[in-house]
Amino acid sequence: MPSQGQTAAVRRDRWTILVSLSTLVLLSWLYLWIDAGQMDMMSTPADTMGSSAMAGEMVAGPWQPESLLLTFIMWAVMMVGMMLPSAMPAILLYGRLARKRETNSPLPAVWLFSAGYLTVWSLFSLAATLLQATFESERLLSPMLTSTSIWLSAALLMLAGLYQWLPLKNACLDKCRSPLALFLMHWRPGGQGAFHMGAEHGLYCVGCCWALMLLLFVAGVMNLLWVAVIAGFVLIEKLLPRGRLFSHAAGIGLILVGAGLLIAGF
Repeated sequence: MPSQGQTAAVRRDRWTILVSLSTLVLLSWLYLWIDAGQMDMMSTPADTMGSSAMAGEMVAGPWQPESLLLTFIMWAVMMVGMMLPSAMPAILLYGRLARKRETNSPLPAVWLFSAGYLTVWSLFSLAATLLQATFESERLLSPMLTSTSIWLSAALLMLAGLYQWLPLKNACLDKCRSPLALFLMHWRPGGQGAFHMGAEHGLYCVGCCWALMLLLFVAGVMNLLWVAVIAGFVLIEKLLPRGRLFSHAAGIGLILVGAGLLIAGF
């Protein structure tokens, strides 16, 4: 039986992790809210000519270093706000295991685990940045970063829907839903091991959710309601008891909506 002091230490670790990660999530959403407000002001000029000029300006130089950097920061912060809430149970579980296996405080290992997890999502953000720049170069996105092409929207919806049913998606979702076996079988001690384990868990989460993230291009990358809906979807399929059933049902819905757009496009 753990002593009263050990129980208090575990509880203190848990609250420290929860408060720290929740603060990071809230700051991420605050940044996105401010960024979305600024973009909305920039994309609503007084007249039609101004609107056309703004649209032309926003798609004229998507490959400029400054534009790429700001876009990358936006995506990276967005992934923190969207993915960290659903990863908190796994991070807390890792913290409990680290307290049992490590001689010192588990908190440094938890921060390194979280850093490894977010590093993988930052790499995804880099890929999303390049994809967004490509779409902007081809004039497939509006100034609010919403798809202007029925074909692109239909393709992304159907891709996400089909991926919900693929074995790779199911395998990655299983790892995200039940990380205990992964942690026990692939435990790595020390700071480097913590970072590596966090990155490994992040890889499974990217493998589970990358297609869903591309749906941001359908209704608007900076449409915070759409961002919240996708984040909520990820939370449900990863944490609720019938998450896989929910995931498959949503896949069918996405395929049907994408097919409907294709039909409307003919």
